[in-house]
Amino acid sequence: MKQDSDLRNNLKSIRTRLGMSQQDLANIASVTRQTISGVESGLYAPSVAITLRLAKALGCQVEDLFWLERDLPEIEAVLAKPVPNGQQLRVSVARVGGQWIAYPLIGKDAFRQDMIPADGEAVAVSHTFAGVPTAPTAVPLSRQSRPTDCLPVVGSGEPVRVDGFPGISKLLNPKGEGTSETGTNKVRVRLLDDNLDTLHNTVVIAGCAPVISLWARATERWHPQLRVQYNFANSMAALHSLCRGEAHIAGMHLYDPETGEYNTPFVRDVLALREAVLITLGVWEEGLLLKSGNPMGIRTVSDLVAGGATIVNREIGSGSRMLLEQTLQKEQIPFDAVQGFDNILKTHQDVAQAVVGGVADAGMSTASVATAFGLGFIPLHQSRYDLVILKEYLEEAPVQQLLSTLGHRMVHSQFEILGGYDISKIGEVVATV
Repeated sequence: MKQDSDLRNNLKSIRTRLGMSQQDLANIASVTRQTISGVESGLYAPSVAITLRLAKALGCQVEDLFWLERDLPEIEAVLAKPVPNGQQLRVSVARVGGQWIAYPLIGKDAFRQDMIPADGEAVAVSHTFAGVPTAPTAVPLSRQSRPTDCLPVVGSGEPVRVDGFPGISKLLNPKGEGTSETGTNKVRVRLLDDNLDTLHNTVVIAGCAPVISLWARATERWHPQLRVQYNFANSMAALHSLCRGEAHIAGMHLYDPETGEYNTPFVRDVLALREAVLITLGVWEEGLLLKSGNPMGIRTVSDLVAGGATIVNREIGSGSRMLLEQTLQKEQIPFDAVQGFDNILKTHQDVAQAVVGGVADAGMSTASVATAFGLGFIPLHQSRYDLVILKEYLEEAPVQQLLSTLGHRMVHSQFEILGGYDISKIGEVVATV
């Protein structure tokens, strides 16, 4: 029978995974090798009897071997990140605030350790945006963000220091203006599974704390129908992602020395009139990661300069970078006096690997990361890590399921064994804005 143009199969991939040749499968299923070849190449649609024999021979269900392309639904989604027009995209998908959000699985966003499975493929572009200013354009330290910062981020400004010492970092292009670039913001997504329940039951968290993934996996064990999607983002980027409707929850650890408060002033400025609650995940120790045994004898940030140590830094908007800047200002050390201040890495793990590999003598991170990599650690500050949630999301069942597990002993055990975390206040609402 000639192949139906909508019929798809993965006979070859399952066969080869089991180490079977076409002839091996043909012998077991009592068909000819040419039949197997024709089915795999899409030139032949097998009869019901042959289909059943193939499934039995491979030890799987018929649905695992064959499906109709037209049976897979398509949805319109908003892209969380701009991409060039015409680019084929693997995406993961979630429902946030009444609309579908597609998260491109490209570059580092396609991986945690293994490659992340896709929910679908972006198949058509329906809208574009152009001339949208970059965001954020304001300094975390001065908290001058505005509601317009919640526009989609297109392009990227270069981090430059202004005003000299003591200096405050701003995300600006060299001319101090927002950049613009044409990209897509809406796509048609062909889903790879017709079960929409998983997508509807997905909670999206943006943040940078490694423990979020531990919490997410533990929660999925207790609530098998729930999926938690963890998108890596520094504190300010996570907050803006929440503001733009790309996440249900933003994780952040930013300290404002003007008010002595954690996180709340930044949330109030960025979210403007939108209501949100802040729930504590824990208090962690932040400080300097050092080579094992601390061969340079570093005890303070002043020692970095005195000993000619080279550091790696985090990007603007991260809590670790903000702590480093605040500490240098307190010690009256110009930023450019520290070797490597402009060597930027994106994650706590990247910073630790740079120190382990000898790329740098020191970097800012947490005590738990230092322990995981066998590094020395000089504590500088205890920072409260909060989960920021818009009130409109609080009553959604998936969000409620996720938050309910904050009191579970297994979550606590995962945090405690890492070290460097105080979770005595975990799950407490610390502010409402």
